[in-house]
Amino acid sequence: MKKLVVLSMVACMAVTSVACGSTSTDSTEAADTAQTEATDEAAADADADAADADTAEATGDTYVIAMDTVFRPFEFTNESGEFVGIDVDILKAVAEDQGVTFELNSLGWDAAVAAVQAGQADALMAGASITEEREASGWIFSDSYYDSSQIFTVKSDSDIASFEDLEGKTVAVKNGTQGASFADSLKDEYGFTVTVYEDSPTMYQAVELGQADACVEDKPIMADSIKTGSLNLKTVEGMESETAPYGFAIMNEANQGLLDLFNAGLANIKANGTYDEIIATYLGE
Repeated sequence: MKKLVVLSMVACMAVTSVACGSTSTDSTEAADTAQTEATDEAAADADADAADADTAEATGDTYVIAMDTVFRPFEFTNESGEFVGIDVDILKAVAEDQGVTFELNSLGWDAAVAAVQAGQADALMAGASITEEREASGWIFSDSYYDSSQIFTVKSDSDIASFEDLEGKTVAVKNGTQGASFADSLKDEYGFTVTVYEDSPTMYQAVELGQADACVEDKPIMADSIKTGSLNLKTVEGMESETAPYGFAIMNEANQGLLDLFNAGLANIKANGTYDEIIATYLGE
């Protein structure tokens, strides 16, 4: 727009000169000089605007991160109404370390995954286990930021003590999670059925109310939920998977720069002790 205005002014100057009947060489040269200077100024302004835009893009990036709603202690709303947790604090620390802004959207697991797949969010951070199946379907993961296992959980007075005790029983799982995959991998061998729920609290309630005989959840999440939620549940030692890493995930190769940024920030906060402080705050580890 700036360039357009300058050139319009030059055109008016030239028209005025002709209308006045001026044929002097000096007048013509002056007009040419003015037009050249105006064009150079417009080009310089355009270059400056482009440079400013590049600088803003490089230093003022805001990324939308999709998250679960209730996945204690990784993300949850505390008594003060604040969205907190391990994932939240790690993202804040990485953002500060890397000089960027993360906009956190608490959507729920299914909606968070869908948002990243649809390009409505740039990345997912919701205790997502790094698996070959997810990578094969287009998930691109960061370095691990936590290692966890899946564990079977039953009602406090249940006599289920092994996988063999699940024959003929019903196991509750949360849709699309590693816990669901772990249960599915065992159901035929041990003869139990799987019922899918949309979120962890509903899954826990199903076991407490007797609608399911057991559920499967990430071990640190289950331990925290039983402790802080006073749930009438217990985990069963020996009924858990091998540990698997959690990762920050993108689903579009164009966001590789964001993934690299996260990895760099994660490495830095691990090196300076911030990461250990965050873990200790929520898990006492």
